[in-house]
Amino acid sequence: MTFPLDDRTAERIAEVIVDIGGPYERKTYQLEKLLRHAGWSDPPEYDGSPRIEWLSEQLIDRKENRSDIERLLCRVCDPREYEDGESSAEEFREAINTRLAAERLVVSQTGGRPVLGTLDSDGEQAVFFAPEDLDRRLRLLIEEEEAVDLLVNRVNETRLCQDSGAHTMAIIGIGSFVEGLLYALLTERDEKIRKNGFVGRNGRNTPANRAGLELMLDTAHEKEWIQLDAKDFMDNVRKYRNFIHPRAELEKQPKFDKGSVALCWGPVQAILNDIEESIEPVR
Repeated sequence: MTFPLDDRTAERIAEVIVDIGGPYERKTYQLEKLLRHAGWSDPPEYDGSPRIEWLSEQLIDRKENRSDIERLLCRVCDPREYEDGESSAEEFREAINTRLAAERLVVSQTGGRPVLGTLDSDGEQAVFFAPEDLDRRLRLLIEEEEAVDLLVNRVNETRLCQDSGAHTMAIIGIGSFVEGLLYALLTERDEKIRKNGFVGRNGRNTPANRAGLELMLDTAHEKEWIQLDAKDFMDNVRKYRNFIHPRAELEKQPKFDKGSVALCWGPVQAILNDIEESIEPVR
């Protein structure tokens, strides 16, 4: 995956987003709102310069901040951003992907969500990997440094499994990372959960240290930290994680390969993007 974006690519992306004279032309206040919707930290205020030039400068100034650029590219292609939803989002996705092709990047609709991936060697399919710049991103979300260290290490170990062909263990590791991420966030930011645990679908409390991934996904969605599509998208990964039990693997006989692992990183990126858009950084 090519990052940071070339300056000329950033300029072409800005032209698409502003759409001067087109049906989706964005005013200055709409550009500022778009950056906020994309979860940019300390989003810039418009300075009165030409809109395309101004947005190009913002993209170039932040080109080393991969997560901000990635979330903006996905937000521009997100149906939630448009009155008619999917129709306009798809037009933008096609236009954005045309400009990203030279970088071998593509915004793909995966599980109903826009997710940034890398084009495969044939230039036909999107391939997903573990989120980049993860250490910095997690430290903006989670106060406890030990928890961040553990989560980063879990992803590094998952990458090792993926690279060595241990596909089942890699998928188990992906689910484990998401569980740890949600546990850290929910217990740090919700005093009731720390004291009383999670409230399940039956209305009963489950101690925090006994809550499973399904319950944490439900809770994060109820708090509007993650969208329904992302939650549902992650549900298959949650089910795959059950193959940590040899009996389940013997019964189902899954045939995981490197493509299976790559697809499972897609919902992780969607969930992380949602969280970064929805909650305030801790530092």
